[in-house]
Amino acid sequence: MFNKILIANRGEIAVRIARTARRLGVETVAVYSDADARAPHVRGCDEAVLIGGAAPAESYLVAARIIDAARETGADAIHPGYGFLSENADFAEALDAAGIVFIGPTAKTIRAMGSKSAAKDLMEAAGVPTTPGYQGADQSLDTFAREADRIGYPVLLKATAGGGGKGMRIVHAPDALAEALAAAQREAKSAFGDDRFLIEKYVERARHLEVQVFGDGAGNVVHMYERDCSVQRRHQKIIEEAPAPDLPAQTRAQLLKAGVDAARAVDYRGAGTVEFLYDPASADKDGGVYFMEMNTRLQVEHPVSEEITGFDFVEWQLRIAAGEGLPCAQEDIRECGHAFEARLYAENPAQNFAPSIGRITRLALPEGARIDSGVEEGQEITPYYDPMIAKIITHGGDRAAALGAMRAALRETRAAGLETNAAFLARLAGDADFRRGAISTRYIDEHRDTLFHAPALDAAPMAALSVYLIAQALHGGKDGGHDGDKDGEKDGHGDAALAGFRLNAPRAWVFWIVERDVVSILRLSERSGGDGVRAFEASIEPDAGAASRRLKEGPATLAPLSFSFTTPTSTFMAGTADAARDIRIAVDGRAVSAHVAAHTDDTVRVWIGAEHWTIARANPLDDAAVGGAAEGSLTAPMPGVVTLLKAAPGDSIEAGGAIIVMEAMKMEHTVSAPHAGVIKAFRFQPGDQVKEGDLLVEFDSAEG
Repeated sequence: MFNKILIANRGEIAVRIARTARRLGVETVAVYSDADARAPHVRGCDEAVLIGGAAPAESYLVAARIIDAARETGADAIHPGYGFLSENADFAEALDAAGIVFIGPTAKTIRAMGSKSAAKDLMEAAGVPTTPGYQGADQSLDTFAREADRIGYPVLLKATAGGGGKGMRIVHAPDALAEALAAAQREAKSAFGDDRFLIEKYVERARHLEVQVFGDGAGNVVHMYERDCSVQRRHQKIIEEAPAPDLPAQTRAQLLKAGVDAARAVDYRGAGTVEFLYDPASADKDGGVYFMEMNTRLQVEHPVSEEITGFDFVEWQLRIAAGEGLPCAQEDIRECGHAFEARLYAENPAQNFAPSIGRITRLALPEGARIDSGVEEGQEITPYYDPMIAKIITHGGDRAAALGAMRAALRETRAAGLETNAAFLARLAGDADFRRGAISTRYIDEHRDTLFHAPALDAAPMAALSVYLIAQALHGGKDGGHDGDKDGEKDGHGDAALAGFRLNAPRAWVFWIVERDVVSILRLSERSGGDGVRAFEASIEPDAGAASRRLKEGPATLAPLSFSFTTPTSTFMAGTADAARDIRIAVDGRAVSAHVAAHTDDTVRVWIGAEHWTIARANPLDDAAVGGAAEGSLTAPMPGVVTLLKAAPGDSIEAGGAIIVMEAMKMEHTVSAPHAGVIKAFRFQPGDQVKEGDLLVEFDSAEG
């Protein structure tokens, strides 16, 4: 076994590798960029070396600096994790030349499987079933058009050097091919430095299955069963499970054999994943299993396979790389139970899963699940790296038990300061079709009505917000609402001040709040409670006198309402004004548990179960209290780089029409017109960096 390894990665996978190394008595070296100086993976290793600037091209992708760091610290080997240099054959060769062990396959294997087109040729020669398509050297549009006609639409364009869903486009008709190919080539060039493509038949109701394999580099290969990664957004996985549900025994046997055969064909060494499309409609004809690609590294979703086999895959990687061979034979690998992994991302599902950038002001992850994370509360999510916050993993005796544990875990997940997909994941895990295993790669598109619905902002979350605002007033936070003298005395409830106190009248508070850019007045008054309980009456009504413009998409969810609620007196005793609070309330007689925390400087986030609501405090005298872009402008929804202008000044544009293409997190995002109009001017040009909220375009509305 090695004495010391360097981990050439960051985030949760670096933390994950360090944890296993520590258990095995192996010392670890972290590398970090300027942006990651205080990151958990730096603290989690025995040593740490600064290797450059925040951008990956200045740090984590600079092989020479990583090799120098290994030499300086005396590391025997380098573990690349996933992403960055993990599938870079030149890096593996450079380590061999430097006498440093690469914890992964040989450079020859990486090259053979790194090109999707070359890998497909190799698999066909090895008898592994492949998807009908074209992977030739001629990359002209005419050739792709001819091959697409031969294969039959819809087709899938895939970057030959691609991965992680980048550089992929589905094309449904001939007239969309040219634009899709051009956009995919731009994205692939940016992400991989290689704009070569292949084209395949797109199976519309396919499932994405993969086989976890390990090889010793001498022809001996074992599998760790299969995973189902069908549920994806933007061709990127968000929830995975093992084993695959509802898979015919014959198909499963074919799948596992194909995975092992693929690894043997390249004398595979270390951990790898062979990915397949499964077409249930073809299962009776030829098994319906078709090779897609091989990932020559540890996958993000490897924990679900660890959970059902009981093995530590990082330990297997280290032992194989150290020359110890496979830790056990195939007959010694047993499958036990079922496991799920949900990827918690800093992203906004309501905006086509656009990345969300900023500081995490609140992060509470479930205690009853396995958590793999390299992010903590107070940390910045930057535009430089993948926006994954954590992986939430659950295991159970069967699929129902594992999924039930996942739903419970997601109900306990809390993140504020930016947008996340936590509530979306909870809706997905609770959806009836998902519970019965009726899944495909089109699942999200086919279940938009249930997965993207906005929860009603009714009395329960508003009562929880009210308790939080009153607590702020009692502890001297924010403005404390309106009405009442604060003389600093203590009252019978142990309050820090008599906020809301009125002589010979019930305490009362008035707060102005903003929801979806509509200003409302929240009025609260205290009435008699019982032992250990405080009782309140509340009403909410629109503030007709406040300046407000409806600029946010969707209808207002806060309607006028009146309600009563109670909460234990102890709720107001602990914490400071802006402390996050677990709140127990009874709303109109219904018991509710909620959690409330500051989201941003002027907004509060309320959670009940997995759902949450974000509500702003407003100054009713300030027009700026109601935010949003002015009519006739379009602002950047995220930080990124402008890559393409889809129109020109003077062009008429329909509502929803594409105006600008931006790149963020190495993915392209199209910014569309919020309403019909005529473009006046662009404020940025291709290549320009923009911040979230920057004015991108000025245009006149169609009515003007």
